[in-house]
Amino acid sequence: MWVLCFRLAGVALIALIISQHAPPAYRALVDPSTDKQPGFPVRVAAYYPWYPESWSQQGEDRFSHYTPNAGYYRSDDGARIAEQIAAMRYGYVDVALTSWWGQGHYTDRRLPILLTAAAGSWLHIATYYEKEGYGDPTVGELHNDLQYLASRYGTDSSFYRIDGRPVVFVWTDMFDGCATLTRWREANRDVGVYIVMKVVLGFRLCLDQPDAWHQYGPATPTNDWGGGTYAISPGFWKANEAEPRLERDVARWTDDIAAMLASGEQFQLITSFNEWGEGTAIESAPEWATASGFGAYLDALHAAGSGRP
Repeated sequence: MWVLCFRLAGVALIALIISQHAPPAYRALVDPSTDKQPGFPVRVAAYYPWYPESWSQQGEDRFSHYTPNAGYYRSDDGARIAEQIAAMRYGYVDVALTSWWGQGHYTDRRLPILLTAAAGSWLHIATYYEKEGYGDPTVGELHNDLQYLASRYGTDSSFYRIDGRPVVFVWTDMFDGCATLTRWREANRDVGVYIVMKVVLGFRLCLDQPDAWHQYGPATPTNDWGGGTYAISPGFWKANEAEPRLERDVARWTDDIAAMLASGEQFQLITSFNEWGEGTAIESAPEWATASGFGAYLDALHAAGSGRP
């Protein structure tokens, strides 16, 4: 009897271990043999689908020191999105990292438009989970959001996946630490998305580690924390500040691209493609217009090539 009970308990334990490590159901919907994803190194550009809402804010009617060549556009305009995708591909951008503020938010409602527009373009889409940087979502809330992203969008042919796992970057705040990583581990346990976390205090010493790290700090020209990502910024001049924190300099930008390519990091992060409020955009504007129509910053990315063998 004791032997039988022991064997039954062993079978139950094995079943529990298998269930905890079994691939989520959405993974079965992705055929690895036909899932055409870019290989490393991957060029990623931070992309913001929050216009026209973000054109006017903080008392400013037009919250930017610059004006895009396309004017004050809408992020739900399919024709404009197609032009943006063409511009990113010209700069050998593989992945648009689109800001995501939660289920039902307008950034969520615009994600299907972006995925549809990207189909067949070789541009893939990943989400930048913003809510962590402005609060501490519970494990349940995080799990619900990750499951939603994975099941609703993660199997789309335009969504960026690594080994079949949808990729989610996570914005954190300066006070987040190892406890944040533990919450995300628990939330992602049976979802299995690929997490690229923004660095937190003491991140190298934390027991729970994400799949990769990144830093988003466009007030400095480059960020390389050795966690899998090398980031570059063209400049930083917030709309409500009198002076830029980082001056624009195309020659310096060109050197930074070369350093990014030489870094060997798997993610090459551009901050940003179109964050106009912080003045970090590389989308074409009169201040850096060129004969190509794409602008000096995308011209430099194009001239440098993809960096992929």
